[in-house]
Amino acid sequence: MARSKSKQNLPAPVGKTVLYISLLLTFLFVIWGAVFPENLHIVAGNALNFLTVNFGWLYLIAVFFVLLFVIGIAVSPFGKIKLGGDDEKPEFSTPAWFAMLFTTGMGIGLVFWSIAEPITHYINPPYGEAGTAASAELAMRYTFFHWGLHPWAVFALVGLALAYFQFRKGMPALISSIFQPILGERVHGPIGKAIDILAVFATVFGLGTSLGLGTMQINTGLSMLYGIPENNVINILIIAVITGVFTLAAVLGIEKGIKFIANNTVRLALLIMLFLLLFGPTRSIFNLLTSTIGDYLQNLIYMSLWTDPINEEGWINGWTVFYWAWWIAWGPFVGQFIARISRGRTIREFIIGSLVAPTAFSFIWLAIFGGTALNLDILGNAGISSAVSENIASALFVTLGNFPLSSITSLLAIILIAAFFITSADSGTFVVAMLTSGGNQEPDRKLKATWGILLGGVAAVLLVAGGLGALQTASIASAFPFMLIMLVMCYSLVKSFAGDRIK
Repeated sequence: MARSKSKQNLPAPVGKTVLYISLLLTFLFVIWGAVFPENLHIVAGNALNFLTVNFGWLYLIAVFFVLLFVIGIAVSPFGKIKLGGDDEKPEFSTPAWFAMLFTTGMGIGLVFWSIAEPITHYINPPYGEAGTAASAELAMRYTFFHWGLHPWAVFALVGLALAYFQFRKGMPALISSIFQPILGERVHGPIGKAIDILAVFATVFGLGTSLGLGTMQINTGLSMLYGIPENNVINILIIAVITGVFTLAAVLGIEKGIKFIANNTVRLALLIMLFLLLFGPTRSIFNLLTSTIGDYLQNLIYMSLWTDPINEEGWINGWTVFYWAWWIAWGPFVGQFIARISRGRTIREFIIGSLVAPTAFSFIWLAIFGGTALNLDILGNAGISSAVSENIASALFVTLGNFPLSSITSLLAIILIAAFFITSADSGTFVVAMLTSGGNQEPDRKLKATWGILLGGVAAVLLVAGGLGALQTASIASAFPFMLIMLVMCYSLVKSFAGDRIK
């Protein structure tokens, strides 16, 4: 019988096993990094080498499979299923929904890598001669690849599964709920709790990586503008100050303040993007955007499966495998967000919207920032490549330094990164608090504050233990078990879809 209403979300069984174990593991990691940073660096390096050399291929196959899976579900008859009751209407209008999907595509990572990545690939391409027109085209193609359909397929899968089981089946807002068709009532037992703990672990370290990147970039910007030294002491101070801001907001319940910051963050991002579009090489940017999209689509399958077998410890593991692991680690966080705003939509609408809208916006952003930097460096000898070679976090500020009002735009860029830091941390700790409170949609403020402090601690110890390398290691290592969970997630969804009457 078709349903006219979705089931109400059922509360998770009472118990704090997930909370206590997750808190303990994260706290022990922070203590380990604070007391024995060198030991953490060595152990993390060994873990990174083991996972990338032996399982780099699995990351590539898994994420490509997820992309094919979500596209297949969208075009199948299952695409007609509503994420909610059969007669339920979307909670948000389509323009508002698209706008929120756009904002989800923005973040510290995109600001950090939008110039740093294409410039780095230009001077150190995956293959071919460096510093040529061909390496510039290859750089933009791989940057689009790393920020295109694949990451959003990961988010779409997790978001779809969470939305389906929450709004269609009335299950708690937990990753473990997705596996009810396979585990039955055992989903509330040790296996289900282990799944939720792994999801928390992946989310904490995925967010810690992003916050660490943002801290490095803020420190570099402050150094270039005001001569503030770049070192771990300043990094920790930056993390402490910004963590204090969003933790205070969480404790005091300043939701309107966070919404104000989030809305103005997007406006500021668009303002800087428009500035570069108008004052930069506008025609070149649009030409680059068009040609790179074509190049990206033409080489999509090849890039998805190329493992660089001759150089097993080289470029692919340092870039594509890192990105795929990072996106997998962000899966529970971003997936939960897009699930919450998508109630009442069909699966087909959900997948098409969450794949196409943010990917298109990311391409435009990358073409403007990356294309501007490449144009300046190739035609104007702007010195961006040499600056990035010395300090990858300087890419954005060196580029802005080639334009009028650079002191103002660079300061705005620092504010933008800090705002993304605050909003990402607040949203991330909300999701982690929800996962560790039985799927409670309004987790306790003290719990949010606790996770906020620990999240700042994770970012700090990763930076002290090895900077960018440690951040990459954390993402790859924490994402490995959740990658396996995602593959089983696909089977669980199909199994549940098969028993769902399509209206």
